[in-house]
Amino acid sequence: MAPNITESDTINESLEVDNNNHEFNGEDWLKQQGFGTRAIHIGQEPDPHTGAVIPSISLSTTFKQTSIGVHKGYEYSRSGNPTRNAFEETIASLEKGKHALAFSSGLAVTATIVTALGSGSHIVSVDDVYGGTNRYFRQVASTQGIELSFVDLANPSDIETAFKSNTKIVWIETPTNPTLRLVDIRMVARIAHTHNAILVVDNTFMSPYFQNPLELGADIVVHSITKYINGHSDVVMGAAITNSTEIYNKLKFLQNALGAIPSPFDSWLASRGLKTLHLRMKQHQKNAMEIARFLEKSDKVEEVIYPGLESHPQHKLAKKQAKGFGGMISFKIKGGYEEARLFLESVKIFTLAESLGGVESLAEHPARMTHASLTAEHRRAVGVTDNLIRLSVGVEETEDLLADVAQALEIAVR
Repeated sequence: MAPNITESDTINESLEVDNNNHEFNGEDWLKQQGFGTRAIHIGQEPDPHTGAVIPSISLSTTFKQTSIGVHKGYEYSRSGNPTRNAFEETIASLEKGKHALAFSSGLAVTATIVTALGSGSHIVSVDDVYGGTNRYFRQVASTQGIELSFVDLANPSDIETAFKSNTKIVWIETPTNPTLRLVDIRMVARIAHTHNAILVVDNTFMSPYFQNPLELGADIVVHSITKYINGHSDVVMGAAITNSTEIYNKLKFLQNALGAIPSPFDSWLASRGLKTLHLRMKQHQKNAMEIARFLEKSDKVEEVIYPGLESHPQHKLAKKQAKGFGGMISFKIKGGYEEARLFLESVKIFTLAESLGGVESLAEHPARMTHASLTAEHRRAVGVTDNLIRLSVGVEETEDLLADVAQALEIAVR
């Protein structure tokens, strides 16, 4: 009779074979494992002193030096903190990057990257960029000697004509917020690099679970950690990930010099959120797909915008450059502002609120909420109309969410 082999026996045996063939490096081995395994274990090693499986939060602002300038890698928490560094190590791995830096918010990331450019630089940005980014570019960066061009980055000829001799960065979101238009990351990276510019991709909507822009040619990936990565609507944070040591060193210096860092507690909460990202994103997408299909069949809806639908004009690109479609839906309700208002005031499970990416479902009116800082002309140009509604589909029971959307539509559109 064959011996009774347990799962742990099999794992141990495979490690022994690995050791016989070459020197086994546990850290390198772990980095080659699946997304969920890396999210749970990289940067989250048990405490070496107590064996605690969950690393402690390091709240200390300063660290003991054994001699002048001799320390264990930490001097002052603005410069480096064990809890923050652990989060940075995890998110770097998930985005397939070598380096990551955490900041106090997504916009703090944006401000730091722009500061690194210096006065006199030019930025090419996708035209329907997130409202907060648009506001920062137009009303803050522009006063600091930064030139800006907002273009439709779906058209290669439009991109080419936007470049100037001082263009330093191309800034894109894909999908865009809130119209869920896609940008071909690989194509734009190729064009940007031809002009000696770097490509920054805001990957907040997709999360590293569904999309890894660094593998498609991006130089920096940025996230509002507040959204899917934390996933529980209780942390405001941002992050930048890169494979370039030169870029990392420049941003690391500014992270310390500007001081826009997250607290250790927020870093710890974000690390906890990361551990379930792969599970949450699957349910976000499942629910979003069901709701998008329901809305597409409704006679009370004018248009549904979701990359997972074959009706989305860039559905093939979505399948080509991403591993999924995410949990964000935008749709145009039949009618105008009044119908949109009635819908948003009638939902019972969806909460009328800004932000996105939490376990709970949210609904909002971009024209009057998240993108209110845009001019009316700009909103019209990028399709942010009065009847546009944005849904951040949570992880509640699918049937309950469908019923909620259905009853709100009945009330809003007669």
